[in-house]
Amino acid sequence: MNHIIKCILSLVFIIGIGSLGGIFTITEIPNWYAGLNKPSFNPPNWLFGPVWTLLYTLMAISFYLIWKQVDSRQKKIAILFFMIQFSLNFCWSIIFFKYHLIGWALVEILVMWIFILLTIFHFWKLSKTAALLLWPYLFWVSFASILNAAIFKLN
Repeated sequence: MNHIIKCILSLVFIIGIGSLGGIFTITEIPNWYAGLNKPSFNPPNWLFGPVWTLLYTLMAISFYLIWKQVDSRQKKIAILFFMIQFSLNFCWSIIFFKYHLIGWALVEILVMWIFILLTIFHFWKLSKTAALLLWPYLFWVSFASILNAAIFKLN
């Protein structure tokens, strides 16, 4: 497959699927989420959309850099870890916003954090650039984990 097509498909897939989580989020922000007790370091709601758009873009580029590599066992493992963490990313919005299971969302995001770290480790073996592009995502999910824990404790 042409590298340009792989790049475009990576962007469309990652940003598209990632944005679908917003379906479960958007209706709950002014209602359920607004009524929760939140810590003083809770960012303003308008910040989450641009941050996630940037992170999904970086994730898509990172994924593309691995996908375009020659097929190998290491590439398959790296892509598997990426898909696991990406699936967990999608599910977190459902658990937290749709089902209001703040504690389970905390458990899930910690598992996701581990899989992001494993993805970075496996990407590093194939492309240092691809691995480095995932560090902002890991930092944001680290912050989101702390925020999730604080909201769980306060509610």
